[in-house]
Amino acid sequence: MRGRSLALPLVRILLRIARPASREARAATFFTGGAAVLAGSVLADSATEHYRGSFRNPAMVLPLLSASASLIINGGGGSFSRKTADVVHVAAGAVGLGGLGFHAWNVGRQTGGYRLGNLLYKAPLGAPGALVLTGLLGAIAGALRESRAGAVVPRLVTGRAAGAVVAFGLAGTVAEAGLLHFRGAFHNPAMWLPVSIPPLTALSLARDVARAIPSPATPYLLAMTATLGLAGAAFHAWGVSRNMGGWRNWRQNLLAGPPIPAPPSFTGLAIAGFGALLLLKGRTHG
Repeated sequence: MRGRSLALPLVRILLRIARPASREARAATFFTGGAAVLAGSVLADSATEHYRGSFRNPAMVLPLLSASASLIINGGGGSFSRKTADVVHVAAGAVGLGGLGFHAWNVGRQTGGYRLGNLLYKAPLGAPGALVLTGLLGAIAGALRESRAGAVVPRLVTGRAAGAVVAFGLAGTVAEAGLLHFRGAFHNPAMWLPVSIPPLTALSLARDVARAIPSPATPYLLAMTATLGLAGAAFHAWGVSRNMGGWRNWRQNLLAGPPIPAPPSFTGLAIAGFGALLLLKGRTHG
């Protein structure tokens, strides 16, 4: 009992946010919140990175538009029509998939192709995948709201499928963070945290998906991962301030320093992970 009373504050906050009556409605709240956080992260990060690239390809504007629409739709908490929301979610997935292909093409056409140097310093291969995840999480939330209204829920929207999406997303985000922190030579010991805690979270959630039984450890790992995303943004802001000129030279240092908006993608996925656990618990007790 004492362990429960010492639960991480973030867990308590998230549980207070998701108070609607049905389990599906509570899960939808988590998925919507996770999608909104992820969309905000994508919007700010792609705006910074594509501005650094001078938007030399007109298609570089698309992630900003799509992420903005996703942020509005998911931030509205289901206040938009299902048809409008579906269009935005599908567009996010399409733009994200197109971005994955374009980044892969961009890296592959460099001298040496997919050598480590190109993977480290050219267009980040996995970054557009966050927009795909935004679309998926938003679509899951929309389908769960329909189930609350008595509509038939697609087979994809189950605790196991939703948990698999979150676990896969965490694994991909870990790979992206690991590559960039390797580029930074892990010069700060805290840089090891994104490649240690989130992988454990992904594995624990994958185990829950495989057995369809939530583990007591998973909520705490999700809470740690969500907190890590926010702490990572603070660490990156501190890293920017350490560059020459600090925040007085923000126009240059925001582009040259560590990306401040990137770590909260862990937070968005972790929030969605709580929704997947709710669905898995429903299966267990249903």
